[in-house]
Amino acid sequence: MNNTEQEKQILEVLEIIRPYLISDGGDVEFVEVKDGIVKIKMLGACVGCSMADFTIYQGIEQSLVEEVPGIIGVEVVDDNDWVI
Repeated sequence: MNNTEQEKQILEVLEIIRPYLISDGGDVEFVEVKDGIVKIKMLGACVGCSMADFTIYQGIEQSLVEEVPGIIGVEVVDDNDWVI
């Protein structure tokens, strides 16, 4: 699978998750995928939320690993693309 196909699938999965985040005042942004790791930014109310880790790892990461071949994990980056 090439990156374009994989990125399309990642975006499709994030679009399914996004309404739940938006309903709580947050959002997620796809940054890039490299070596099976999806880099994302958490936005809005998700930044600093006490449930963010649960949302990231039990929601976003789990969905991406299950639905997109080749994905092995998620990293959250800040506005400077630094891993948090």
